[in-house]
Amino acid sequence: MRLTLPDTMATYVNKRTAHRWRLLAVMLLGVFCAFGSFWLLQLVTQSNQGAQLGARGNEPDYIVDNFSFVRMGPNGKPRYVVSGNRLTHRPVDDVSFVDKPVVQGMTVEHPRMTMTADRARILHGQNQVDLIGNVDVERPGNATSQPLSIKTEQMTVLPDEELLKTDKPVEMKLGGAIVRGTGMLANNATQQVHLAKQGQIIYPPRANR
Repeated sequence: MRLTLPDTMATYVNKRTAHRWRLLAVMLLGVFCAFGSFWLLQLVTQSNQGAQLGARGNEPDYIVDNFSFVRMGPNGKPRYVVSGNRLTHRPVDDVSFVDKPVVQGMTVEHPRMTMTADRARILHGQNQVDLIGNVDVERPGNATSQPLSIKTEQMTVLPDEELLKTDKPVEMKLGGAIVRGTGMLANNATQQVHLAKQGQIIYPPRANR
């Protein structure tokens, strides 16, 4: 026995089926949109958290005003002391920034040098001090060496090796003589100073006999 639906009834059934498919498609689209929005929100949140963590990680972990610390040598004796108005340490690269630094050598084998500047950057891992702005180096004289004064705008100090170096213009006073040049390497251990280029030496006038 075969049941034949009237045309109007068949049309009604087809419309209901089509409506259900459209409704199902709309529901699936809504689910996908909701999932996509949730995933995008999670991605943005994670990115913001990562950026915040990165920013916080580069923030200073400690700040010290009117500080002073001593660097000890392998023999347990002090090598040099660094002081200043403020020290700001950043943990990411283990670097400290110093306002109005004063670096003083503490060795007894050689004349003690005192170095000042507007600011400094201390690379703790490399035992290196970068002096920046109005750098002034003073070393008193003794029985075997003359007083030494060096002025420049930037200088790298390697305290463990007792080395000073710069590629900036330098004015140096050694005893009564004035030496000007560009680029310098000074070794306090050997009492030697080397100017890289454009050197000029001005000697004081001879005293009348």
